Amino acid sequence: MRVKDKSIIVTGAGGGIGEGIAKRLAAEGAQVVVNDINAALGEQVVEAILRAGGRASFFAADVTKSAEVKALVEAAVQRHGKLDVMVNNAGWTHRNRPALEVSEDEFDRCYAVNVKSIYLSTVHAVPALRANGGGSFINIASTAGVRPRPGLTWYNGSKGAVITTSKSLAAEFGPDNIRVNCINPVFNPDTGLAAEFAGGPITEERKAKFRATIPLGRFSTALDVANAALYLASDEASFISGVCIEVDGARCV
Repeated sequence: MRVKDKSIIVTGAGGGIGEGIAKRLAAEGAQVVVNDINAALGEQVVEAILRAGGRASFFAADVTKSAEVKALVEAAVQRHGKLDVMVNNAGWTHRNRPALEVSEDEFDRCYAVNVKSIYLSTVHAVPALRANGGGSFINIASTAGVRPRPGLTWYNGSKGAVITTSKSLAAEFGPDNIRVNCINPVFNPDTGLAAEFAGGPITEERKAKFRATIPLGRFSTALDVANAALYLASDEASFISGVCIEVDGARCV
């Protein structure tokens, strides 16, 4: 049990990568608060964890709203007596298209979900982590923030901001024994936003074209990312901070 009894919040955990992270952490002994804006999906993940013998509960919150993020953190502390790890997984993207065709509303939503959420989780989770003698943030960014390509320009920028912000936070909160790290997954055709990233339906032709850019010859999976998150959440990574792990089959090389 690599994260036994750790109190962990996973945002955007109603499906995809977040679901995979929540299930993996629970399987290794964590007490997980599954967060999502969609209560039905989040509750399904909790039920699956409980059936597997894990510990989890659901809390609905919009990660772009300060009061709701504050309530999410307070719920974890109330339920588990502490907070050890905050996994900021919730994300959103505009559809793959030329930069000038992305609307202002799409831009605002992209930066609210991907960047403002990191700000809000920092503001509200740091006091709880300090009270616990330290802890860690795991921010799910993207290879798009490391090796950007046309079509997702504003999304790329938002994930670049997550990466830079995480490094800065790691330096600032290190004296509080708070670690901050990133995970940068490569494209996963099975996530809810896959068609937006691809700019259309996930056809075999589109998959083959993208797969050809990954030296290991396959896409990332939720389990790949979850395994990286498990390591960063565990005490094995107690001296790892300010690091971004590319889970990308060498795409960013």
